[in-house]
Amino acid sequence: MSQQKSDYDDVRIDDELDALPSDDELNETVANLEANGFAVTVVDTREEALEAIESLIPDGASVMDGHSTTLEEVGFVEHLMEGDHAWENLHAEVWAIDDDEERATARRKAQTADYFVGGINAIARTGELVAADRSGSRIGAYPFAAGNVVVVSGVNKIVDDLDAALERLENVAYPLENERAQDAYGVESAIAKQLVFRKELAEGRTSVVLVREQLGY
Repeated sequence: MSQQKSDYDDVRIDDELDALPSDDELNETVANLEANGFAVTVVDTREEALEAIESLIPDGASVMDGHSTTLEEVGFVEHLMEGDHAWENLHAEVWAIDDDEERATARRKAQTADYFVGGINAIARTGELVAADRSGSRIGAYPFAAGNVVVVSGVNKIVDDLDAALERLENVAYPLENERAQDAYGVESAIAKQLVFRKELAEGRTSVVLVREQLGY
């Protein structure tokens, strides 16, 4: 185990589960994701990632996002909240609600946004996506609720197969998210609700933007 180069210097992870893939490994991943029904865009930089996300979401669409360090790193969260777009910002609408119960109801309804944008915890080279949440608020939209899904990920989350993806979730994503959750909210995270997204059956519904950088966890 070696030390993660992040804000969480006391958290140790397995660097083999967070390494950048070779070009051949990336190409294999893209081919298998596409064979499983995911639309894939590969970009070189986080700036290009933001441009790719923008190009996927039409004007007038309702947009919700789930918490994602990757989305923060590519500038999407700031872009969404600054309002320099022609989308309906459901995130801003939800968090403008003062009443906790009403806000929770609005968050559930926001899972059905026209476009839900989020991250992922691991991508199997065999073409599966793996993610988990403590509450389920981020991954609840992915399998069905949202009209369209845009998943954004650094290529460092690509691993050999589904077993390795589940291992990455446990041994890379969870330790780092747990530390973030304690820093941000004062509570521990948990792999409470887990998703293995094996196939997308609705053509064009789920897009995956892969960035040739080490992003998120």
